[in-house]
This record gives sequence, structure tokens and C-alpha cells, in this order.
Amino acid sequence: MTDSRLERLNSVKERVRNACSAAGRIPSEVTLVAASKTKPWSELEAFAKLGVFIFGENYVQEAIEKQKAMSASGTMNIQWHLIGTLQSNKAKFVPGTFSLFHALDSFSLAQKLDKAAGAAGVLQECLLEINVDQEESKGGMVSDGCARFLEQLSALKNLRVSGLMCIPAEIRGRDSREPFNRLREMLEEMNGNGSYQSKLTKLSMGMSTDFESAILEGATHIRVGTDLFGPRAPR
Repeated sequence: MTDSRLERLNSVKERVRNACSAAGRIPSEVTLVAASKTKPWSELEAFAKLGVFIFGENYVQEAIEKQKAMSASGTMNIQWHLIGTLQSNKAKFVPGTFSLFHALDSFSLAQKLDKAAGAAGVLQECLLEINVDQEESKGGMVSDGCARFLEQLSALKNLRVSGLMCIPAEIRGRDSREPFNRLREMLEEMNGNGSYQSKLTKLSMGMSTDFESAILEGATHIRVGTDLFGPRAPR
């Protein structure tokens, strides 16, 4: 199994290198987030031994249980990202548990995170999730109003927005780079307008099937699950 994991990891790394070469970028500019929801700690630990140290979880309680197992195992240097939608009643568990939350999409949630981060004495880093294709079935903000939203967030002292995230719709025949291009242009526009108190630098975009296109458009974080861990069992 270890050889299989190493082969999958090396395949992902090679794809990253090739995409970066095509984009005139260097691989160190792209952070691999191993999307590990539903996978047991033993799988994460195996990848950690191969040099994967950032894991993205979708469910707070599942991640906390894995962190307990991590502590018991003595594994060090792992970072945890929350990459899924967050229920507001779980916001209190995020600061101090996840170094980066990828899916901030409402001011009420931001306020809860800010309060929890203040109580924990930490600065919670977040990305805004943008619903680039305005899908009713998905979370995230539509582009209209994002600049105003960032202005509101500037008042929250324990929360820091560092970039944007998206999960594009699967649209047959569309250039896979197009939604990632729009997200990058949105980030550049927000920086140009000074919408937020500090420059936005991170673009979390691209998964197993399309991360090369995301890298070509400037992705700084790619969220890869299936191509590392294999297909997920039904939940």
C-alpha cells in the first residue's frame, strides 16, 4: 500500500510541476492540501510519513477526532485546514483547530469566528468562498457585494482574510480555466480597489480533475482528495 500511496503522490507532484512549468511558475508557489474527509487517521499518517503535512477536512468533529489520534501517535508538523461549509454552531471549534478556513461566506459566521478567535487568543485566517457560477445548490458568495463584505470584515480584529476560494460547476464544453480566471481577476480587482485592510494573496482553487487549469490561472492552494487517497466510500 505504501508504494501505491507514493506513486499517487508522485503523480500529483509531477502534474503540479508540469502545470507550473507551463505557467512560468515554480512548484513551491503551489500548496498541496490533501482533502482527507472520511479517510481514517491511519491514511493521513501514512501520507505524513511521505511528506504531506497539510490536510483539508470538511467536518469539524471528524477533524477533531483525527487530531486526537495525531497527538496520541506523536506525529508533528501537521497543519489542518477546514475546506468545507461550516455550520455556525461549530464556529467556536475552529480557532486553534484549523490554521486556515477556506469557506467563509457570511458576516454572521465571520462574527462568530471573530468572537471565538478572540476568546482563544488567536488570529483566525480565512478565505472567502465565491460561488463563481451562482449555483443555487452551493454555498459561497456571488461576486456582487464582495467588496462591501470585505470592508465589513476589516472591522473584525481577530479574523484575517487572505484570499478567495471557489468550486466551479461542471459545465460541458467550457474551458476549465475560465472560472479560475474569473476568480483571479476578482482578487486582483479587490486588491486594486483596496477593499480589504491588507492585500489578498491566496487562491484556493482546483481539485483532482482540474488543478492544472487552476495552477495556470494562479492557484496558490489546490485541494486534492481522490487522486491521493482513491475514491471515497459512500458516507
